[in-house]
Amino acid sequence: MRDLAAVRSELQIWTELSSDVINTVELLELAVEEEDDSLGGQLAIDLQKYTNTVASLEFELQLSGTYDSRPAILYVKQGAGGVDAQDWAEMLVRMYTRWAERRGFGFEVLDLTPGDGAGIKSAAIKIDGKYAYGYLRSERGAHRLVRLSPFDADHRRHTSFALVEVLPEADRTEELKINPDDVRVDVFRASGNGGQNVQKNSTAVRLTHLPTNVVVAVQNERSQAQNRDVAMKILLSRLVDLELQKQAEERAKLKGEHVAAEFGRQVRSYVQHPYHMVKDHRSDYQTGDAQGVLDGDLDDLLKASLSSQMESASASVGGAS
Repeated sequence: MRDLAAVRSELQIWTELSSDVINTVELLELAVEEEDDSLGGQLAIDLQKYTNTVASLEFELQLSGTYDSRPAILYVKQGAGGVDAQDWAEMLVRMYTRWAERRGFGFEVLDLTPGDGAGIKSAAIKIDGKYAYGYLRSERGAHRLVRLSPFDADHRRHTSFALVEVLPEADRTEELKINPDDVRVDVFRASGNGGQNVQKNSTAVRLTHLPTNVVVAVQNERSQAQNRDVAMKILLSRLVDLELQKQAEERAKLKGEHVAAEFGRQVRSYVQHPYHMVKDHRSDYQTGDAQGVLDGDLDDLLKASLSSQMESASASVGGAS
């Protein structure tokens, strides 16, 4: 039923667009026949709107991966740079949630570990919307920020890193693939804020998937049961992502090269001093509106990096054939 609803929604969008275009063409023909140029301005606006809509829909047709239509779980973690890196990690979380708001997507903070004095050490957020994972999967990797540090008394320029992981939300039926005997459950007291229940009781949960050694720890919720549910959701998504990585590595072998997402191999740089620029190092797309990007204006960057990945994948398939 869920798949049927998705197909109906997709069909409705194209059907309504087709109807709108036909109506506009008929109106244009009528205006030309009666030599009425008063509608020219509105018709030009309609044309631009339809052009933008078609371009967006054509791009979404490329998001045909198995999990592209699913919600995304983003895991943001501080990297090198001390308190500046913790602040940078928090800025990235704000950037992604602002992007979600711009697109009308829902988002939820699944887990958050505060930083030492400022920012965050790590956070897991779920973004739910049409093709959320498809759009965001290219964000995986190290993100670098260059700026005048607000935490440096001498106001010197600092470089900070944060690591972003993007996971597709696992379907509930995929939970059946996890053998309970393969998961070790540890409980402990949560750190940071959270009230008396969190401070006095062992509400935080750590799940370890023994066959893969994947570890997920969650302490954001007030009860052990809630934290365990969230941890299981993230664990399922990590296992799905592991399978995707295995498939990607197999494809990468055909190209003879595999580059891991690690610090020093940043996928994108955000520069706020001595000039303003954001550059994606995979697609070479760049913009001078660094603040706009940090405020959630990500669409052009996402499309450029996704298109670059798709072209690379197509080239490797063509070379292998």
